[in-house]
Amino acid sequence: MFEIRQDRQIPQGRRKLHAERAKYFELVANGYGFLEAARIVGVNYRTTKRWRSGVWTSGTKKKAGTVAPIAVRPYRPSLSSRYLSEQDRVFIADRLLAKWSIRRIARELNRSPSTISREVRRNSHPGTGSYRPYAAQARADDRRPRPKPGKIALNAELRTYVQSKLDLRWSPEQIARTLRREFPDRPEMRVAHETIYLALYVQGRGELHRELHRSLRTGRARRKSRRQAQQRQPRYRDPMVMISDRPAEVADRAVPGHWEGDLIIGKNQKTAIGTLVERTTRYVMLVHLPNDHGAEAMRDALVRSIGTLPAELRRSLTWDQGSEMGQHKAFTVATDIPVYFCDPASPWQRGSNENTNGLLRQYFPKGTDLSLHSPAELARVAHELNTRPRKTLGWDTPAERLARIWDVAA
Repeated sequence: MFEIRQDRQIPQGRRKLHAERAKYFELVANGYGFLEAARIVGVNYRTTKRWRSGVWTSGTKKKAGTVAPIAVRPYRPSLSSRYLSEQDRVFIADRLLAKWSIRRIARELNRSPSTISREVRRNSHPGTGSYRPYAAQARADDRRPRPKPGKIALNAELRTYVQSKLDLRWSPEQIARTLRREFPDRPEMRVAHETIYLALYVQGRGELHRELHRSLRTGRARRKSRRQAQQRQPRYRDPMVMISDRPAEVADRAVPGHWEGDLIIGKNQKTAIGTLVERTTRYVMLVHLPNDHGAEAMRDALVRSIGTLPAELRRSLTWDQGSEMGQHKAFTVATDIPVYFCDPASPWQRGSNENTNGLLRQYFPKGTDLSLHSPAELARVAHELNTRPRKTLGWDTPAERLARIWDVAA
């Protein structure tokens, strides 16, 4: 039976430490760190390091030889770089015994200091407070399996409360805030609003009645994707030329002939009017779309409208990524005018056109049938806007500015 030596000052002479070696590996297998296990059995740390390497040395002259392997807990690689591995935890344990700071350990492992601090706090031995890497790995593995029952499923009182408030059409955030106020001393009765959403949305959890999603203001039974606008798939068959590739002369408005375009939509999304605004003069042209505002109808109407302009005023067109511009390549081939597309959800990249669309709503209110307006009516509205003084033009009118450019070009 192995016993820890009480007096470690008396040399033992040359002898093979079979009992100490077996006890050392037993301690390591039970979660003790390498330094701590070496201290307990009373053997130098370098000796135990040679044991782990499988080499036996004795005295001043090294005599290498193969030793029988000791059963040690097999190494388990981390699931991903997101999680600490078993080797990481051994490193942490050894450095803690060497009195390293949390920040120094974090730098060596290329981790956040909060990650190391949380690991030591959560996975240290609950009795002694010492950090044992293999036991810490076991605790982490025990917490990881998914799926786990949610807090609402485990607490019948909490589940009843949440269901009753959802029946009254309370929002999950209102429920979560009220729980904090009504049960300030009962943490088991507090839950985040995201937990309530998960209990409603995630299939198969069974925490809340599936029909309760109808009590939400959105009425959705699943979460809406929050994918970034820049990650959307291309909308057109032909590649787009983005606004970032537009010539610099377009941005500074120094050269006329660069247009911004869009649609104003009527009742039930079925009718529309095309709008074109020249960037330098703010001159407005309205495109008549009586029956259809699909890609082919939009292409033909734009070709007719822009075809009436002189070559000096046909340099480029900037549009958003609406489906009506699906034939943008055919439009460019017919008119020799390149089309540049704005980034998704970026209306400020066509600021002149957006401002003009706001002015046009005085004439064409939302929810009205825009197909009732004839080409003559559209021309009359455009004329009113083009003969209205504009502060951005020094109180000139768009028509005056355009006429001045036209005279110079002639």
